[in-house]
Amino acid sequence: MTAHYPGRAAIDSYGAGGFGFAGMSHKGSIMVLPSGIYAWDIDPKLMTPRDFAMAIAEKGDIDLLLIGMGHDMARPPKPVRAALEASGILFDPMATGHAVSTFNLLFEEKRRVAAALIGVDFAA
Repeated sequence: MTAHYPGRAAIDSYGAGGFGFAGMSHKGSIMVLPSGIYAWDIDPKLMTPRDFAMAIAEKGDIDLLLIGMGHDMARPPKPVRAALEASGILFDPMATGHAVSTFNLLFEEKRRVAAALIGVDFAA
């Protein structure tokens, strides 16, 4: 998978079903990893461990994986939690907005943080 942005960057904006980062925008969900920012083709209702394969592959460079679950805080399905726990990745699911804020704070502190962010839209 090719990175939209091949490196680390803060998330500048979110909403309208997508995200802004590094002077770019992406409609849809994203995976923010040490190696870059990637489109994340995810169906939140059908989330599986395979959806986190890229994060697990980079686990040696990640101390914390934030999971933005959408508008509201929700826990990933048990198989996803089990796969992440088995890989040794510490993860914290929360609403996408909170995940973006937390990611940016930890990113500015130069922490080894990654994020899996489900795009959200706001009602007009």
